[in-house]
Amino acid sequence: MIYKKFQDIELSALGMGTMRLPLISQNEAEIDEAASAEMVEYAIRHGVNYFDTAWGYHSGNSELVMGKILSEYPRDSFYLATKFPGYDVSNMDKVEEIFEKQLEKCRVEYFDFYLFHNVCEKNINEYLDPKYGILDYLIKQKENGRIRHLGFSAHGSYDVMKRFLEAYGEHMEFCQIQLNYIDWSFQDAKEKVELLDEYHIPVWVMEPLRGGKLASLSDENTAALKALRPDEGIPAWAFRFLQSIPSVTMILSGMSNFAQVQDNIHTFETEEPLNETEMKTILNIADKMANGVPCTACRYCTDHCPQGIDIPSLIKMYNEHTFTGGGFLAPMLIESLPEDKRPSACLACRSCEAVCPQEIKISEILADFTEKLKA
Repeated sequence: MIYKKFQDIELSALGMGTMRLPLISQNEAEIDEAASAEMVEYAIRHGVNYFDTAWGYHSGNSELVMGKILSEYPRDSFYLATKFPGYDVSNMDKVEEIFEKQLEKCRVEYFDFYLFHNVCEKNINEYLDPKYGILDYLIKQKENGRIRHLGFSAHGSYDVMKRFLEAYGEHMEFCQIQLNYIDWSFQDAKEKVELLDEYHIPVWVMEPLRGGKLASLSDENTAALKALRPDEGIPAWAFRFLQSIPSVTMILSGMSNFAQVQDNIHTFETEEPLNETEMKTILNIADKMANGVPCTACRYCTDHCPQGIDIPSLIKMYNEHTFTGGGFLAPMLIESLPEDKRPSACLACRSCEAVCPQEIKISEILADFTEKLKA
């Protein structure tokens, strides 16, 4: 197992995410505890020492199951991370209540790593509002030794992350973002990494395989990668890409079965970053995979929209939603917008289309987006 230095401790470069634990039924709340325990045992025996859970994972049962499983191991043999669930703004005034309950659920007296969960457009104002006292409370828990390291995760835009860092950056020790070779450009992950580098904040990675989309590729793309590294598995390429980014310290993988644990641990026996040719190849594959509506964000359209809709931003969200096949990210961002700035506010007047250099049928895209969001 590769290890990464973080302050005065050594973290396994691969961490076990627990958002997708094995189930005993179609109900995500019904975790297969025996299978999960077997996966954890194998992971620990092969050097994994970082486990990531959260209040909302598996309908609240991830913390319970991980607390039960990890209680069988010495407390100093693993690092445990969980998060304050500010993705639901109704929780903002419950930080003490939730934190105490999380310690109880996880059967620990302290958390090694604790995060503001999912800093984004719809909760940034609440996270930064001093009336909730979230930062003050968490800093107090750190002073009391019940939080060892404080950080945040973010699905929000670069601008939202920057605003959060301008307010709380001096207290943040690490940041968890969605990072993979698709999102390097598609979700502006490159710029987000550069922002964190400016603040000297190490990067924690979530969704390294983009929800499994990078675990297997088309025959054409597979052949292109096999020509460069014949013995490298396709999922491993996603991890090798991340090993090529200097500020990446922790790579979390939400493993759902024993075979995935074995395969990922095998990959992390070595550190083999991509060379220039390999990096160019993988990013070219990413560009082809994420090929969507070819908006260049020239913003001619916005100057001619009677509704004042931020059309380039909506098209970017549309591309994300279409590529992912749904998911929570685009709906979450749309919900943060006023009603008159959402895709459904389009009048289909086509004024924007008359000036679009790419000749995009914008009114049709926004109508389709509206329908997709209803699904």
